[in-house]
Amino acid sequence: MAADAPARPPGAVLFACNLNRVRSPMAEALLKRLVGDRVFVDSCGLKAFPRDEYEPAPDVDPFAEAVMAELDCDLSQHRAKTFDQLEDSSFDLVISLTPEAQHRAVEMARGRAAEIAYWPTFDPTLTEGSRESKLAAYRGVRDGLAARIAQRFGR
Repeated sequence: MAADAPARPPGAVLFACNLNRVRSPMAEALLKRLVGDRVFVDSCGLKAFPRDEYEPAPDVDPFAEAVMAELDCDLSQHRAKTFDQLEDSSFDLVISLTPEAQHRAVEMARGRAAEIAYWPTFDPTLTEGSRESKLAAYRGVRDGLAARIAQRFGR
């Protein structure tokens, strides 16, 4: 058993990043794929993605949706939300993927028995270049998250 593997699986896990459009939805989908409905899994961001009233942005980054589809993980139904928009904040484990989200997770868990973990994860939206180089960066993030999830939750 890995050093950071829990004795028993948590009942509810939250993944958090900055905008809930790339990293945290990927992690949410990967964990759901691994554990099914045995664990409640959700994701959120610190703030909402800026919207243009004439051309609203999708809730999921198109590159994230594409690389997750390669694993038969459909992100098309994901709806981005912030910490403030969570229906419930009673999570056993909150995994932050950015330093900013880590600070908010610690604040949210103050006075509760929630475990807080920090998995620093590269922001693939910062990748420049061709479509293929961008897809490669997103795949790298996806695969890194999948490895961390498998290590932490088994399989």
